Amino acid sequence: MTKFTRRTMLVGTAAAAAAAANPRLIVAPARAATPTAGKQAPGFYRYKVGSYEITVVTDGARSFPLPDTFVTNVKKDDVNAALEAAHLPRDTMTLVFNPIVVNTGSKLVAIDTGYGAAEAKPNTTHGQYQQNLAAAGIDAKAIDTVIISHYHPDHVNGLLGADDKPAFPNAEILVPAAEHKFWMDDGEMSRASPGRMQGLFKDNRRVMSGEILKRTATYEWGTEIAPGITSVSTPGHTPGHTSYVIASGSARLFVFSDVTNRPELFVRNPGWHAFFDQIPDMAEATRRKVLDMLITDKMLVQTFHAPFPALGHMEKDGQSYRFVPAPWSPAV
Repeated sequence: MTKFTRRTMLVGTAAAAAAAANPRLIVAPARAATPTAGKQAPGFYRYKVGSYEITVVTDGARSFPLPDTFVTNVKKDDVNAALEAAHLPRDTMTLVFNPIVVNTGSKLVAIDTGYGAAEAKPNTTHGQYQQNLAAAGIDAKAIDTVIISHYHPDHVNGLLGADDKPAFPNAEILVPAAEHKFWMDDGEMSRASPGRMQGLFKDNRRVMSGEILKRTATYEWGTEIAPGITSVSTPGHTPGHTSYVIASGSARLFVFSDVTNRPELFVRNPGWHAFFDQIPDMAEATRRKVLDMLITDKMLVQTFHAPFPALGHMEKDGQSYRFVPAPWSPAV
């Protein structure tokens, strides 16, 4: 066995320098360089929960300069410190989007839809859900049910294709009753603050109309809305924000939705309020309650905004928490 010492390392360095100085010492023939690919492989990952097969179908990621108020109740310097601690770049925020498809054996159920094909433009890195769905061998026409967790663009806009027609032409669409009521209420829309909130109302009215609205039914919290899939009340991020428990046999999976955004920030610091949490104090209370429940029950969790494939467990870490990714498995 070769032992690496300071002497052997110096000898190796000297040999490399001599070879560079005299190309005739290099015995191996030169090979032409391979052009760089410039793109990633399709983003999907499969695993089992009991007899159910889960496919994580990523919609990609989107990066932008870190706003001063991305976290509303701490300083930007604190956010940058948390990014650095997680080995992420300062002053940049990258959001990751990971919807899932559940094959129950009798039904094919999509939970959330990404930004949609309209966002899949040249040089963009999000809006990739439909192309990754096809790469995973799942025909959008075969989806029986689409479940929506809440009415934000990265979850609901993918109901529409690039042509503004239904992206899942044969699917029923199930949405939280409390969420639908809020965004479709004219009084709530009239009170919306200028900018982001007014834009959300406008966008949600655009998506939830026409053929999409005809196919839409509402569900209540605490009900089994598809085989083995139960809705869980997790409000705060939006008034009707919803998570899910998927159960098959004795196995269970918690679908986190947006209880937190990037776990490196908001799992590590559950008291931080993201600017897109509509009811911040409620979102924090929900976050702490859900994190404690997941740890007590040792439940597997599928997150939406963790790095792909965003599957793992939550752990207590002193006075804080952390997300521990599940090991990648070559078997389904």
